[in-house]
Amino acid sequence: MNKHETNLNGKTILLVDDDDRNIFALSAALRSNGPTILTATDGIECLKKLKLHKEVDLVLLDMMMPKMDGYQTLKEIRNDRDLKNIPVIALTAQAMKGDQKKCLDAGANEYCSKPVDIDSLINKINSLVTLR
Repeated sequence: MNKHETNLNGKTILLVDDDDRNIFALSAALRSNGPTILTATDGIECLKKLKLHKEVDLVLLDMMMPKMDGYQTLKEIRNDRDLKNIPVIALTAQAMKGDQKKCLDAGANEYCSKPVDIDSLINKINSLVTLR
């Protein structure tokens, strides 16, 4: 997929991951498709950034983080009237049977296992941000 096939220009994505290598790699891959990328390293910082940056169109959320994991972060997002409708894609290295359902049951709109297939991720992002 090339950047002309995406609808991400002018969109803002909050990438939440506690691993700098994941943030670097995903940010670089996504930026080439047009969006602005904001980052956070745990759920607490994610919630602060969402309150501060009302322009965020979508959250890419690592599920396994210190301080506040993705499951608790999702719970907080879905219980906040100002944030509850923001699309969230769960990112996790947990690819066991049932992990996708666990993420979706926790409130994620979509699920991607790590290592992330960028084309698949961009397709999922496009389907969610065009609905907003």
